[in-house]
Amino acid sequence: METKQAITSLTALGHATRLAAFRMLVEAGPAGRMAGEIAEQLEVPGATLSFHLKELVNAGLVASESQGRNVCYRANFDAMNGLIAYLTYNCCAGSPEACLPSGDERCDC
Repeated sequence: METKQAITSLTALGHATRLAAFRMLVEAGPAGRMAGEIAEQLEVPGATLSFHLKELVNAGLVASESQGRNVCYRANFDAMNGLIAYLTYNCCAGSPEACLPSGDERCDC
């Protein structure tokens, strides 16, 4: 992933509603979720959610698929993993095995 794409992805995730929607889609896995389901769970009006989901789609973090009158959204796991790899590329001076989640007693970072 290039820096420009990382900035686009991070900008898209830099809003509470978009981050919540993205996390919901990650949790849903490959099956994804219907737009109405996401709007209901996040308690966001459909038009507002549509705007936020469009930003995630434009950033490449989410894919959409029309299913009749409804739209199913899915997290793009390749893009998510690419962003994580970009952010952790030089983690711990090039020793990514040393970069463990917070709370792990083995992490010296």
